[in-house]
Amino acid sequence: MEETGSSSLLGINPIPVIVIGNGPSAICLSYFLSGYRPYFKESSIHPNPILQRKLEENMGISIIEKDLEFLSEGLEGRSHNPVAVLFDSLLRPHADFGVSMDSVLSWRREPNHYIPHLVLGKGPLGGAWHSIEGSMFTLSLGDWMELPDLPFRDWMRVKRRCLRNDRAMTADVAHYYQHYAKAKGLRENFVCGTVVTSVRRVSPSSSEENQEQMTVDNVAGAHTSLQSPHTSLFEVNGYRKIKDGSDKAFCIYAEKVVLATGTYDSPTWLGIDGEDLPFVYHTTSELEKILKDQERGVNFDPILIVGGGLTAADAVIGAHHSNASVIHVFRRGVSDPGLIFNQLPKVMYPEYHKVHQMMTQQSCTTSGPYDGYLSLPKHQVLCLTPNRKCIIQDLTSGERRTFNISMALILIGTKPNLTFLPNQGRSLAAKMELPVNSKHNPLDVDCYTYECAQERGLYALGPLVGDNFVRFLQGGALAVASALFKERHDTQSPTHRQTLIS
Repeated sequence: MEETGSSSLLGINPIPVIVIGNGPSAICLSYFLSGYRPYFKESSIHPNPILQRKLEENMGISIIEKDLEFLSEGLEGRSHNPVAVLFDSLLRPHADFGVSMDSVLSWRREPNHYIPHLVLGKGPLGGAWHSIEGSMFTLSLGDWMELPDLPFRDWMRVKRRCLRNDRAMTADVAHYYQHYAKAKGLRENFVCGTVVTSVRRVSPSSSEENQEQMTVDNVAGAHTSLQSPHTSLFEVNGYRKIKDGSDKAFCIYAEKVVLATGTYDSPTWLGIDGEDLPFVYHTTSELEKILKDQERGVNFDPILIVGGGLTAADAVIGAHHSNASVIHVFRRGVSDPGLIFNQLPKVMYPEYHKVHQMMTQQSCTTSGPYDGYLSLPKHQVLCLTPNRKCIIQDLTSGERRTFNISMALILIGTKPNLTFLPNQGRSLAAKMELPVNSKHNPLDVDCYTYECAQERGLYALGPLVGDNFVRFLQGGALAVASALFKERHDTQSPTHRQTLIS
C-alpha cells in the first residue's frame, strides 16, 4: 500500500487500532483488546499430553503472552491456521471427536492491558448474521457459535430457547452476539452504521486540509501508542448514517488496521446476459415476498434456483414448503464428493439430506415424489431474457432447453467487498493476479500474528484468511491481540522510553 500525503497529522492523536467489520471476528478481538485474558487452569488436564506440558510451563503467564508458535506446533484440526487450531483446542478439547470436554482456560479482566480501539461496521453489531433469514439453522453446532467465556447453551436456556439437533437458529446467534458485546462491556468500542470507503497509508509530516475525526470518549481519553512517534499511519475515510437519514463523512487515523469484513458483502454473479434484469436476485431476501404473493393466489411460473450449496438448498426448502414450483440448476453431479450434501452427516442435517434426496430422485424429470420440483445437475444457465425465459444447457450432452420462470435466484456464493483498498485488496492476496476469495485465494498473512505479508501494520481475520467458521476465527483474534500486546510491551520497555526522553 503506497504511502501518500495526508491531512495535517501533526497534532492528531491517532487511535491505536481500527477494526473494519463488526461480526464475531471483530467482537472477539475487541474482547481481547479490552483486557480480557485467557490463562491455563491449574486443575485442567488437556487430552494432548504434549500440549499439557507446554501449558504447564510459566503457569502464571497469560496465553496472550506465551509463544503461540511453540504452543501450536504439532496440532492438527479443521483449519489451516495453526493458532486457530490451538485456541479451538483450548476452548473445546477433542471437539472433532464428538467429545464434550470443559475448556482448559480461565478468564480474567485486566484493565491495565486495555488497548484503545474502534470497531466500524455497516450494520448492526453482529455483522452478516443479521442479514441471514432468522429461521434458518446454523451449519455448525450451536455450542460452536459461542465466543469466549459466555456459553451459548446457557444463554439459550435463559432466553428459553432450544437447540434442534444441537444446532441454533441464526436469529438466536445474531442476538447472542449483541448480548455478548453488552455483557462484556464492549459496546462503547463499536460504531455501527459506518461505511469505510478508503484505507491508505499516510505520512505524518504532510499538511493538507484537515477532515473531521470520529472518536469515542474512552479512546480519545486513554490513548496508548503501540508504536514509536513519526512512523506512518493509516488514514481511514468513510461516512456514517445519522438519524435524519443523511451521511456524515469522517476521517480517522490509526496506527494499526484490522480487516474483519467477512466475505458476505457481495454475492457472486454468473456473468451471463440478463443477470441484471429486475426479476433476478442474488440473495434470498426477496423469496419470502414472492412466496407470500403466491399464497394470496397469484399464479407463478417456476422459480429458478441456481447453486449447489446450502444457501440454494435453503431457498429450495422455503419454496417447496410454500408449494412453489422450482427449477434447480447446479453444475456438479449429485454424487460428486465435492457437493456439500455428500459431506454432511444425515442425522445432524435432516433438512439438507432431504434436499439432496430431491436433487437425486428428481434429476432431469418432474415425475417422482416431489411434485413441482425439477433437479438439473450438471447443467448451466446460459442467459435470461426480459420476457422471463431461461435458457439452460446440459454440460454433458450440450443440449439446450428453454423454460418460463417467475423469478431467478442466483445463489452461487459470495465474495468480500474490499473496494476501500487499492485494487480491491488483490495486492494482499496469496495470488495477487486473482480476486480475493476465502476458499481459493485468501489474504496472505503471517500465520502466528495474522499481519498481512505485504503491508506491515495491516491485519486480517476470519473468512478473509480462510477461517470460515466461528470456532476457528477466534484464534485469529488471539493472534492479533498477542502480536499487538507484545509490540506495545516492547515499545514501552525502559530502553525505548529512554530513547523518547532523549
